[in-house]
Amino acid sequence: MSLDVGVLSAAHVHTDGYAAELSRRTDLSFVGVTDGDERRGTTCADRHGTEYVADPDELLGRIDAGVICAPNADHRAWIERAAAAGVHVLCEKPLAPTLEEARAIVELWRESEVNVGVAMPLRFSEAATRAKRALEDGEIGRIGAISGTNRGKMPGGWFVDPEEAGGGAVMDHTVHIVDLVEHLTGRTVSEVYAEIDTRFHEIPVEDVNVLSMSLSDGTPFLLDGSWSKPESWHTWGDATVEFVGSEGALAVDTTDQSVAHTVASGPEAGVHTVSHATDTSAALIADFVASVREDRDPMTTPEEGVRAVAVVEAAYESAERGEPVAVEL
Repeated sequence: MSLDVGVLSAAHVHTDGYAAELSRRTDLSFVGVTDGDERRGTTCADRHGTEYVADPDELLGRIDAGVICAPNADHRAWIERAAAAGVHVLCEKPLAPTLEEARAIVELWRESEVNVGVAMPLRFSEAATRAKRALEDGEIGRIGAISGTNRGKMPGGWFVDPEEAGGGAVMDHTVHIVDLVEHLTGRTVSEVYAEIDTRFHEIPVEDVNVLSMSLSDGTPFLLDGSWSKPESWHTWGDATVEFVGSEGALAVDTTDQSVAHTVASGPEAGVHTVSHATDTSAALIADFVASVREDRDPMTTPEEGVRAVAVVEAAYESAERGEPVAVEL
């Protein structure tokens, strides 16, 4: 089955990773990139050897599937537009900046004939795959506590615009680890107590957050999802989860499989990191392409994506009220 794929907005920091993978694949045609910002769209298209298409409806009329890399506030509009054109989509996380919009996307997905996936690449890491198998086999016994981190660099741009992003580090970094923990344990987050602040950067949104959560079975779950890494950090950040069980402990580090090379002087001075971990972007795109060909749901559906949005919304409410808040779907 021939497959024509496009990129719908090039606004997200992960756009180049997805576009590079689309351009590498020989089993599909990377038709083009559309973006309201002509310079951004043209730059992305030229970099990956494809066409910039100014009219989004023209591109939607030429493709079978698209990858949405738009600001959070535009996700719903892009999904609605794609569904109307009969185009399957993989949408950057979070599914939407508000629970109301996320619910509307879920209803649209259920009523439409297109497949909609949410970009949660951590599920594809080898560390996560092995951890899920170990947890399902009961290797650490009953889980007693969980802690996680998603500490990265402050991305800037629209990510720090409250209107376009819907929030700061909580919005950006909570969803990855919450989704991973729910995927690995089969349990959902039921309550959140959040402490948030702006400490590292002069921006209008939070860059520090610590979330104290409870899973549906009462298991405590602590998460630091701050934009706390300096610009000079040798990687973009980290993504880890640790489980403490009655029979042992299990640590999952999805970004640790790398070799650091330090150059002492000269124009290349600094720490250079080469990863040998799973290429999760490639795995994410591969799953999405397969889901279109096999007419099945991608790995992470809108129904799962809406749960992470509900946790984010509860976190912001908790920070405002100064007390724990139940997660309501």
